[in-house]
Amino acid sequence: MHITSCAARLAALALMIAPLGVGAADCRKVVISADSDYAPLHWYDGKRLTGASIEIATRALSALNIAYEVRYVGPFSRVLKEAESGEVAMVASLKNTPERQQYLAFASVPLFPNPIAVFVARDQRFAYAGWKDLIGKRGAITVGNQFGGGFDEFMRDHLTIETAQKFYMNFSKLDSGRIDYLITGYYNGVIYLNQSGQADRFVPLRPFVTETDNYIAMSRANPCVKLLPRINAQLEAMQKRGELRAVLQSFETDLRIDAVGPEESGRAR
Repeated sequence: MHITSCAARLAALALMIAPLGVGAADCRKVVISADSDYAPLHWYDGKRLTGASIEIATRALSALNIAYEVRYVGPFSRVLKEAESGEVAMVASLKNTPERQQYLAFASVPLFPNPIAVFVARDQRFAYAGWKDLIGKRGAITVGNQFGGGFDEFMRDHLTIETAQKFYMNFSKLDSGRIDYLITGYYNGVIYLNQSGQADRFVPLRPFVTETDNYIAMSRANPCVKLLPRINAQLEAMQKRGELRAVLQSFETDLRIDAVGPEESGRAR
């Protein structure tokens, strides 16, 4: 009886402890990744992922005393695959689209607007007043990019689009005349042109394709997704203090994004 009683007590104790142990082991740290080619929001500088989104994510997690690792995993398409599988717990940051909602749980607090622009060769500009003016022309995007605001569906149904692993490859295609335009983030496009000394050869058109916000998102397949309510609360506090916009502005200043302005239209001069 004594042995049976002890065994029963030990079994009961194990049942009580096991869920706590499993829960603690499930989310030991938040693995953060992002598009490695999207300054000033996030990019790989040859040694580490950096940028405004990374800074905000790590500040939020540090304030909550949550362990994290910023991990470079390669092109954005690979980041999304690892987020879908749960290898990456947090993507910082990206557009909230219906397709991505299938495997990502998005924060409720927007980090900042992320305008998307049509870039063209300066000497090959065309009349552009909106999405319909892209129909019949050859365009390009970076693999994994989505833009929100209904444009992804329009692009799928009406536009001729090819892809490249890195967005600078599309500028090479544009320069050679293989495509008529490329679509990418206004900020990262302008930064690339400034830093590569090509601001006189290409130009972003107005209006922007979309100007929707970027959000932090958690992988639904990773147990750290349960931290999202706490992360939301921290981001909301940072937003109220003006910290989110201040972080972005600091990176914008460092990278001189204002050296190239968007054209009001694509009409040739």
